[in-house]
Amino acid sequence: MTSSQMKDYRHTLKALRTELINSLPGRDGIFIEQTSDALDQTQSAADRDLAVETLNRHSARLREIDAALARIKDGTYGICLHCEEEIGPRRLKAVPYTGYCIACQQRRDARGMALAGQHWFDPDEDYPAAA
Repeated sequence: MTSSQMKDYRHTLKALRTELINSLPGRDGIFIEQTSDALDQTQSAADRDLAVETLNRHSARLREIDAALARIKDGTYGICLHCEEEIGPRRLKAVPYTGYCIACQQRRDARGMALAGQHWFDPDEDYPAAA
């Protein structure tokens, strides 16, 4: 990767970071308000859960961006964290904070789906024989 491309990615990541920080939701939505109406309590709990999930998602993305900026600094940006192969330029353009090539990301996603109780079959993955 050329130094010009690296500068472009750094610039893109910093812009994404600034945009994310500026749109980071506050913790106001997490406030627990007691009401006497059961329906209002249910709605408040759902709103609070959504606020927590949004805050968690924004925080995770911010950590991914910071990690990508650190990889640029140490010279490992654009190299898959798992297989250590080069991440394709189209993938980096689409998801500049990624640490994984498409194949490794698909395996990570499949494992996440399996942990969540969803079924997904990866023909490249070794699965233990059924007992």
